[in-house]
Amino acid sequence: MRMLAALVATLLAVLPPTAAAAPFTIRLGLERIVLDTPPGFTDTTDLASPRLQDLADTLTSASNRILMFALSDADVRRFTQGEMLDAKRYMIAVTPKGLERERVTPAQLAAYIGDSMQGLGKPVESTDIVKFLEAQPIGKAHLIAELKREPNVVSVLQATRHPPLPGKVFWESSRPQYLFFTTTIFLVRGKAIQLAVFSLYDGAEDVEWLKTITLRWQEELQRLNPR
Repeated sequence: MRMLAALVATLLAVLPPTAAAAPFTIRLGLERIVLDTPPGFTDTTDLASPRLQDLADTLTSASNRILMFALSDADVRRFTQGEMLDAKRYMIAVTPKGLERERVTPAQLAAYIGDSMQGLGKPVESTDIVKFLEAQPIGKAHLIAELKREPNVVSVLQATRHPPLPGKVFWESSRPQYLFFTTTIFLVRGKAIQLAVFSLYDGAEDVEWLKTITLRWQEELQRLNPR
């Protein structure tokens, strides 16, 4: 999950235009699961771009199957117009390859959650997260908060520091970069689904957006897939 915003923009620059977002169905074993992106985002997996696939692969473990990798509609429009991409916010949905044909038991879900969130430790105890991140090694992820913990749903917020962006002109100082992201694991019709939502940090509103969009996305997918 560690990547530079500049790298994202570079890799996305080769993508062809895409259509507007719409719900779609995938088969996981005997189940058909309906997926959709939150408003303002478009799934890009149908573009079949090797570079985009490589980028999505950096966001999750090789033991997971990527179901969806979504960019903001604004970034899709920028690409179709030949403009520089913002690449500030993006998201991915995956499922464990070893369980995609099975109906996941509570014990299997707990094991998957444990493997996926191993080594997170305790949430950072700081009233100023940005100041805390300034003193941390580049690329090291830190648990910021546990957003939800229920028998069939676990969601956490993490953050990491990226190398600073250089100034636009030589006399300008570099600008620090921080990436905040959520990871959510839950059951959808007996299948384990993991969502990850990413946002570069410009202010506290980005963190609030992450929390809100994560909850809404998870709840919408469960609404689309009633038991």
